[in-house]
Amino acid sequence: MTSQQTSSPLTPPAAIGRLAPIGRSRPGAEWWRTAVIYQIYPRSFADATGDGIGDLPGITTHLDDLRSLGVDAVWLSPFYRSPQHDAGYDVADYRDVDPLFGTLADFDEMLAAAHDRGIRVIVDLVPNHSSDEHVWFREALAAEPGSAARARYLFRDGRGPAGDEPPNNWESVFGGAAWTRTTNPDGTPGQWYLHLFDASQPDFDWANPEVQEEFRGILRFWLDRGVDGFRVDVAHGLVKTDGLPDHFPVVALGDSMGGHDESPYWGQEGVHEIYRDWHRVLAEYDGDRALCAEAWLPTVDRTAEWVRSDEMHQAFNFPYLMTEWDAAAIREVISESLRAFPAVGAPATWVLSNHDVVRHASRLALTAENPQGHGIGPDSPGKPIPAVGLRRARAATTVMLALPGSAYLYQGEELGLPEVVDLPGDARQDPTWFRTDGERYGRDGCRVPVPWSAAAPAYGFSPSGASWLPQPAEWARLARDVQETDPDSTLWLYRTLLATRRAEALGAGDLTWLNGYGDDVIAFRNGNVTVIANASDAPLPLPSGTVLVASEPFDGGSLPVDVAVWMLVD
Repeated sequence: MTSQQTSSPLTPPAAIGRLAPIGRSRPGAEWWRTAVIYQIYPRSFADATGDGIGDLPGITTHLDDLRSLGVDAVWLSPFYRSPQHDAGYDVADYRDVDPLFGTLADFDEMLAAAHDRGIRVIVDLVPNHSSDEHVWFREALAAEPGSAARARYLFRDGRGPAGDEPPNNWESVFGGAAWTRTTNPDGTPGQWYLHLFDASQPDFDWANPEVQEEFRGILRFWLDRGVDGFRVDVAHGLVKTDGLPDHFPVVALGDSMGGHDESPYWGQEGVHEIYRDWHRVLAEYDGDRALCAEAWLPTVDRTAEWVRSDEMHQAFNFPYLMTEWDAAAIREVISESLRAFPAVGAPATWVLSNHDVVRHASRLALTAENPQGHGIGPDSPGKPIPAVGLRRARAATTVMLALPGSAYLYQGEELGLPEVVDLPGDARQDPTWFRTDGERYGRDGCRVPVPWSAAAPAYGFSPSGASWLPQPAEWARLARDVQETDPDSTLWLYRTLLATRRAEALGAGDLTWLNGYGDDVIAFRNGNVTVIANASDAPLPLPSGTVLVASEPFDGGSLPVDVAVWMLVD
């Protein structure tokens, strides 16, 4: 079998069409069912002010670049007022923009400019915990035990004769105990408060109606401004088992935020009523506003429980993200996803990278186990092989963007950015690094600011050359302006994939597995497009036809190892 024709355009195809007008679609045709959504981590995307931290005006400046890439929507990680102990996931004011990132006026300008370009905007919401500088928590610390102010959070008396032992044995995802003891106004030791993450992030008590009403108001505040939806942080963690019993995990915490282990604080049944309530709030608004769950759960079936018809609209498919470059495993998780999500009326979602995991251009070439959240650094075992990682990442993305449903991209993956492994210890800022005394590197390596221009200060990230995390020298050859002129670049690959995906309506298609290609090959058809990915150790003969997109240049005869293609088969 040979491929008779290979398509090699000299320019990447332009994005085809625009999003449907803002308004309610007929059921089953909502924009979020097939959208490609691009995650912006604001502090690392683009800095317009020169302080070395990305901001909202920087995002506005690069919206045309996102439009030319061909994405349908963006998701913004937190930009709210925050002391930034956990890069904004410690929120002090949910209804305002932190001065690091700009102002509410800057947000409104960015939102309007995105909508003008047919790009929808999803914002991050952090409901599991607030900052310890939130006015509510300050009031709680000043109040007496048993007060209404303390009832908004999870304060408890300690164990032991003097109350000097934590209320239970829970551990923080970031390492160490999940409890911190307070100090009374007279200097004596006080109660303890729960924080599943950093000590600066006290958990709310979601059994409290005041907490529930506060977040309805927060939802409406941003919906009234025109946002198109919310990505919900730690969506599986809001409700805790009554009595807060001790927990003896089977696997180490930090592995997928405990998602592979039954626990009294992950995935409790009570969270679903919260999201049914939020679903009703979003239904009050036009434009098919959407909720997407960050819910680390052990199986696709458990994840699908978050997207039943009256709950959330999407949930990140973390079982898919965590699958290694193994054809059989990938086929299985795709099949399970396309069974479980449609069974509850939801689209399957697909994702390979985000701000919390090792970038897939490195992760897919790791040669040692690396639990989620641990990160990789100079002393990590089995560090990635860069060339292998990028090749597999391009192939994996080529497979992902051909799948029915919605897909998420993480800023910089369209440039093939790898994880930054050699960040010096004194530059790291992830609380995981500090709470584990450097035992876990944490997530800084996937958060290094994006390179836009090879010859510019900070590679175009900041006009001053400042960068809140140091950028490696290799960023110069990966800069966007360099890739603009290279038809074999990762940027061109992503543009071509996104344009062809839209032209062929792959997001709304149906997948049929193809037999006869061997256990180490991923082969399926979606609509008119045949997708073949070679995860074996030898070249693979291709059927006769036209190659629409290839993850790597090749002669069109046999498909090389770790390469994927989209074809029109004769």
